[in-house]
Amino acid sequence: MSSSFQALFVDNTEPFSVAVKPVSLDDLPAGEVVIKVAYSSVNYKDGLASIPDGNIVKSYPFVPGIDLSGVVESSEDERFKPGQPVLVTGYGFGVSHFGGYSEYARVPADWVVPLPDGLSLREAMIYGTAGFTAAMSIQALEDNGVSPDQGKVLVTGAAGGVGGAAVAMLAARGYHVVAGTGRTSESDYLKGLGAAEVISRSEIYDPEAKQRPLDKQLWQAAVDPVGGNQLAAILSKIAYRGSVAVSGLTGGTKVPATVLPFILRGVNLLGIDSVFCPAELRLKVWDRMANDLKPADLETLVGREVTLAELPLALTDILKSNTRGRVLVKLS
Repeated sequence: MSSSFQALFVDNTEPFSVAVKPVSLDDLPAGEVVIKVAYSSVNYKDGLASIPDGNIVKSYPFVPGIDLSGVVESSEDERFKPGQPVLVTGYGFGVSHFGGYSEYARVPADWVVPLPDGLSLREAMIYGTAGFTAAMSIQALEDNGVSPDQGKVLVTGAAGGVGGAAVAMLAARGYHVVAGTGRTSESDYLKGLGAAEVISRSEIYDPEAKQRPLDKQLWQAAVDPVGGNQLAAILSKIAYRGSVAVSGLTGGTKVPATVLPFILRGVNLLGIDSVFCPAELRLKVWDRMANDLKPADLETLVGREVTLAELPLALTDILKSNTRGRVLVKLS
């Protein structure tokens, strides 16, 4: 590898900056595995890491990027060999440990996942953390009895990263998917991913209408990366013994719900944490993403591909909900 390579740094030295700078291997944090990064992706958490008050980055200067795919350059751990394709998501990656927006990364071996058969390095980051979170949501729903023959499944924030991946994967599994979005102009895109129906955000939650603790049972389950008031509305419309997998907070952290959906309809609220997911489950879910959850054409999830130089604008866009699908970052 070259003695110097490029990485995107955020720095809180006045004025706050987001810029591509040269870096050397000696500048990278400790870890047993050095990876030549092929791709990373843009996630909402990465957008937060790129602003002064995002409350993501613990110390500066810092390299964000909460996921990567690439090839092992060197390894002090016998589980990984030079030339082996791998991926990294979760743990402290891109939060407390330099992340994937770098041509090379050094990480603890326990964070590294061998690339599953059936996925390319590019496909792994078309999924990225967002796709992994969506797949974990589906895994949790199915572990709690959800199946394609039980009724419709709602996906909120469907034009975003987690939502779009969930729509495509659920459709690949044969589910009747109802895509909920604040951007109904994306209906054709969502139907292209496999959505059977596209509904507006206001059809899920209307802030002007009186909210009922129990409403008409519309969906057997939901994948919700939004949270907030909308989540409370969803819970009131889930069918008896149905489930909601929640993984996000773009709609807010407060959920003004009652206990009635839980004690009268037996509804399950399933929290999805893709950061500290146990290794056994992590490997199982990634294997499914390469097999039964894999859409026929993963490329339909790609909104655009950017370079390191173009990355600052993409980070701004995701905070403004100005993205469709997944934004790939090509490093090599």
